[in-house]
Amino acid sequence: MRKVIVVTGAANSIGRNTCKELAQAGHTVYVAMQEAGDQGAPGLDRPEAEAAKGGFDLRTIEFDVSSEASVNAAIETIIADNDRLDVIVHNARQVVYGPTEAFAPEQLAELYDINVLSAQRLNRAALPQLRKQGEGLLIWVTSSCARGGSVPFLGAYASSKAAMDALALGYAGELARWGIETSIVVPSALGPGHYVRSGRPADTIRAEEYADGPTADVSETALAGLAQLSPRDRAPQDVARAIADVVNMPFGQRPLRVHFGADDDGAAAVDAVTDRARAELLRRIGLEDVLSPALLG
Repeated sequence: MRKVIVVTGAANSIGRNTCKELAQAGHTVYVAMQEAGDQGAPGLDRPEAEAAKGGFDLRTIEFDVSSEASVNAAIETIIADNDRLDVIVHNARQVVYGPTEAFAPEQLAELYDINVLSAQRLNRAALPQLRKQGEGLLIWVTSSCARGGSVPFLGAYASSKAAMDALALGYAGELARWGIETSIVVPSALGPGHYVRSGRPADTIRAEEYADGPTADVSETALAGLAQLSPRDRAPQDVARAIADVVNMPFGQRPLRVHFGADDDGAAAVDAVTDRARAELLRRIGLEDVLSPALLG
């Protein structure tokens, strides 16, 4: 069944591949462009032209994930054009790397705004329609660093992804009786290139103190070790296909989590334990039914 889908973070490799994968699968895909921190989406500069050539439905929708008014206007346009909205793919992200102390508070605020608050703005705009329909799907693209072994200099980024994971789980329980499913996609991102190309602390003086002090070798040692564990970042095409697979699954069969690759940082093992604990708690307090979304009516 064709679904109407919004994908944020189209400027990153996972977002670009996800948009194409979903459109090629026969869905109507809206590419969220001109987002905070984005300068367009390489490879998706003319999605309508590319879609016409390939015979699929890929459309741009301009909105800034940092602006509530902009997000609201975009979602209203999508619903007006299609009379429905089925899937939200939360993929907007900013990656940073460096001594946590060296990040200015304003940097953390910007990081959390893109990685966490953008999802909240989009949910508040889209969920009234999904709840009205009595069916929908939220896909959250997080990272194994949110739950896996903690690596120095990833504290800021990992904390934002951990916040996103907690938000996703909260929504999962609250939306189940509305017929809205939740899937958390967890790419392993241990390839060192993932961090080398990321943002850096604004307080360069404090960062230099870490680089010149007893922690001088921490970054080099960590990146070299990660390179031995996982020489390459997870292929974005693989993540995109997994997202498309989740979208194409029948209602009630979508997994709460999808992990990728070797569990080098233990994220999959930790998630297995915490998700069992969550399920057991919900059973004990009489909310077992929210573990399995049910269609309204």
